[in-house]
Amino acid sequence: MIRLSEAHLDAIRTHGAATFPNECCGVLLGDVEGDHKTVREVRALANVFEPSAEFETSVLPAGAEPGEMAEVGQERRYFVSPQEMFALMQEERRTKRKILGFYHSHPNHPARPSAYDREWASPWYTYIIVSVMDGRPADLTAWQLDEDRKAFSAETWEILQSNEVDIEARRREER
Repeated sequence: MIRLSEAHLDAIRTHGAATFPNECCGVLLGDVEGDHKTVREVRALANVFEPSAEFETSVLPAGAEPGEMAEVGQERRYFVSPQEMFALMQEERRTKRKILGFYHSHPNHPARPSAYDREWASPWYTYIIVSVMDGRPADLTAWQLDEDRKAFSAETWEILQSNEVDIEARRREER
């Protein structure tokens, strides 16, 4: 289960609308207690995706040739740079705040993981997807990749009230 505030969800929706018609992406940072992930920060990241055969061949249908698929760009893909990921991992060690997952938008598509999302995801992390239809945020869903990496499962979530966020932040500071 992932716990986050309405303000976090609003930030994701706003980011998706601002980058439309391209996909946005960002990271979910916070704490882990048992089976619960609690988001403390939603941070926008740069989508640095550039079309390449490496990415597209990873999701080719059986029997298809690489040249048979239309090239896609940031309107259908996102990528976080290795340098950004390394900086996030360093921050995680320094602050003890965990990378809980990532979010991205699906411009004019449903808020369901794609084959590309599955291919490039890792188990345990939460993946939030916001559908942005004609520039307006629509559905928002949370997913987790199964351990066998064959499918995503919907992840349950809980909306924290603002006072819960404040209380939990103070508890963390007291530790």
